[in-house]
Amino acid sequence: MKPSKLFGLLMIMASAFLFVQCTSELPEPIQGPPGVDGQDGVDGQDGISGTASCVSCHNNTLRGEIAMAFDISAHASGSVAFAEGRTDGNCASCHGNDGFIDFIETGAAPGPYSFRSPIECMTCHSSHLTFDFENDGPDYALRNPDPTGLVLAPSITLDFGDASNNCISCHQPRNSYEIPALNADGTVQIKSTRYGPHHSPQATMLEGILGAEIPGGENYPARGTATHRTASSCVQCHMGESSDAATGGHTWTPIVENCIECHQAVPGEANGFSNDMNTLLGLLMAVEGQAVELDADGDPVLDANGDLIPVAGTVTGILMANGRSNYGIFSDVAAIAAWNYKTALEDQSRGIHNPDYTKALLKNSIEALQNEN
Repeated sequence: MKPSKLFGLLMIMASAFLFVQCTSELPEPIQGPPGVDGQDGVDGQDGISGTASCVSCHNNTLRGEIAMAFDISAHASGSVAFAEGRTDGNCASCHGNDGFIDFIETGAAPGPYSFRSPIECMTCHSSHLTFDFENDGPDYALRNPDPTGLVLAPSITLDFGDASNNCISCHQPRNSYEIPALNADGTVQIKSTRYGPHHSPQATMLEGILGAEIPGGENYPARGTATHRTASSCVQCHMGESSDAATGGHTWTPIVENCIECHQAVPGEANGFSNDMNTLLGLLMAVEGQAVELDADGDPVLDANGDLIPVAGTVTGILMANGRSNYGIFSDVAAIAAWNYKTALEDQSRGIHNPDYTKALLKNSIEALQNEN
């Protein structure tokens, strides 16, 4: 046999032997005796449920209480919740869900909106921004917890702190009338029956600003010095816990318990408020102004410059008994006094938000009107 064939045969036999060895099963290992069992470890403490922080708010009891409180609040009423059906941007920025959200997010409520969307939970509250309560603190998810600029005075920013800043968004004067002041012409044109701040100057009254500060015998207190401004807040007075379901919380009705912490009794108004308001309204109803041209519907006619057109005759009363204003051209003093009357009226606290500032606005207005006559 040739050497090459012999070598090949040996290689085939070796490969077969290796294949048999690789595929053969090894013998079962022999088990040793079992060892001694170790001691049981100490049971760990149960952790806090991952939903505990959620359930503290998202439970039927709490949600039911909030819903019932909101239903009896002014925010849920027809005139406030959707501005009696008005869907234009000017009203909807505060009197409707969609308009308010647009106003907070973009600074404007473009409108008109195709349907009425009343104020609801999601108007003031957005979805949760974070669930990391341990590190970020409670997540109230308010849409506007930051310091807020004023519509009538963009250079002024108010910071009432945390949740109270959300209130400033709407509770500030917002109509497009300029705050009247003594001027070279000595007159102010009243082109609307709603002259004055619109319904909600609570934040500015609390701060002590944006009244028409005419000089007089009463000094105007420094901005931000009212006790209710320095020692309390919107939320503390209007939204705290209360033993009465009709006050506090989401009713926003002031809480009696909070009042008597500082006052011996719950004040109905600031000292002298009603007398000063009645005196001032009487003077304003007697003020005479220049009559102006009106159209067939009783609305004022404006010239090319947007000014009222004077006609022969006078109009009596810059304000009427119902608080609405008359069309006409009045003295700047009368316009200032009317603005201050409407500011105190629309603040709706009867002077309690800022007694000293309210007193100065009213008494100095009365003095100025009496001196004018």
